[in-house]
Amino acid sequence: MLRARIFTAVIMLCVFLAALFYLSAIFWMVLLLALTATGTWEWSRLAKFSLTSSITYLLFTIILVGELLFVLSDVVLTNPHTTVFLGFYAASFVFWTLGVPFFLKSKTPIRNPVALALTGWVLLLPTCFALYQLRAIDPLILLGFMSTIWISDTAAYFTGRKWGKHKLAPGISPGKTWEGVAGALAAVFIYALTWNYSAGDEARIRLLIPLLLLLAMMGIVGDLFESLMKRHAGVKDSGNILPGHGGILDRIDALTSALPIAALSLLLLQTEL
Repeated sequence: MLRARIFTAVIMLCVFLAALFYLSAIFWMVLLLALTATGTWEWSRLAKFSLTSSITYLLFTIILVGELLFVLSDVVLTNPHTTVFLGFYAASFVFWTLGVPFFLKSKTPIRNPVALALTGWVLLLPTCFALYQLRAIDPLILLGFMSTIWISDTAAYFTGRKWGKHKLAPGISPGKTWEGVAGALAAVFIYALTWNYSAGDEARIRLLIPLLLLLAMMGIVGDLFESLMKRHAGVKDSGNILPGHGGILDRIDALTSALPIAALSLLLLQTEL
């Protein structure tokens, strides 16, 4: 299992880096649409939609995301820092900072199909748009934000495995510990200092460390929320498309809560400069 996880992770990283730096905008859009569609199908499984409802939800999502991506692609051609989609990122911020903590504390399952469908969109749509817009701004910035989550996840895993004693959320994800959280934040702080040292824009430097620490914390929240949804659905993984890793949602759970907030922060910073 470990060998499969490592092999799959290496392949995914190589494919992602090649796509990030070499795909044209239209093919990057197609890739994001495919990832969103896969995530939508997996979300339908977690929401326990019927087959008919799942197909309808998937088709409607593909049409909606496709149309909005074309709008975004046209706008970023003239202004990559456009705030046209700021509302999507703001909605994501409100959801993750106000709505999700309530669900994590109460562990109340979402029963209403409409609420479940809207929740899936709040998870996936802003993430898709953030991936497109942040790449249009600078692929290295997108890679930097995503690396924050990868470093946080890796540090949390190894720190928790070595020193973890105090459970973070035993009723949701028993493997996560407060020691793991501390290790994640420490690693991200060091990473932020390194990025900080190499940055040349002093206005961004003042916000870089707190922003990356915020993204790390939100990544943990996103991970816990997906774990809660899987627990409510009675499944171990969101899917089985990635050997050793589960589904797409299992791999992007922390990114869904972090990348829209990264895009929101970057765009608000740009409007202030």
